[in-house]
Amino acid sequence: MSQTPTTSRSDLHVRPGPEGRITRLVIMGPQGVGKGTQAARLAETFGIVAISTGDIFRANISGDTELGRTAKSFIDNGELVPDEVTNAMVRDRLAQPDVTDGFLLDGYPRNAAQVAELDGILTDLGWELDGVIELTAQREELLTRLEKRAQEEGRTDDTPEAIKKRLDIYDTETAPLTAAYAERGLLVKVDGVGEISEVTDRIVSSLGAQLG
Repeated sequence: MSQTPTTSRSDLHVRPGPEGRITRLVIMGPQGVGKGTQAARLAETFGIVAISTGDIFRANISGDTELGRTAKSFIDNGELVPDEVTNAMVRDRLAQPDVTDGFLLDGYPRNAAQVAELDGILTDLGWELDGVIELTAQREELLTRLEKRAQEEGRTDDTPEAIKKRLDIYDTETAPLTAAYAERGLLVKVDGVGEISEVTDRIVSSLGAQLG
């Protein structure tokens, strides 16, 4: 049985026509750094689909899919959804026709096992990642943003202690992932502080240098 030939990054960006514009990206960053905002802007800029794990979960649960029902059973019991369920949802989403022209994944992968799973999914599709964006900001800036948002939205569970704990977890879990992608030459670190349009421009410029 022959394997699907892998499309390399170098092949991808020298091809004429629509296929040469395909972009496959992952965006990472701590809570409060503005990932969701930038993901939407980048999707529009590159003409690709922004895919968040939150959206995938909601779509499966509201659509009452088998995966959605499985995920909901864990959520209803106050448990974390296992990696295998999340992985299956991502695999299913990346197989949809609207992803053919590219995607921007937000919220996945979150751990080393999911990095390996994403590699496998993309290999099966004959694809490779083009780049991984890490949005950064000083902890003090993130704490200020998140505490302000908690006050504005009345989120009483978002105490300073809870926010600090989530940032600590992000640092611990994400550092190995960004290091792994940096070793592959895929990682671009971008300062997430500033006007929204300025941050978008920084990301696009960094990706241009990376993909070039």
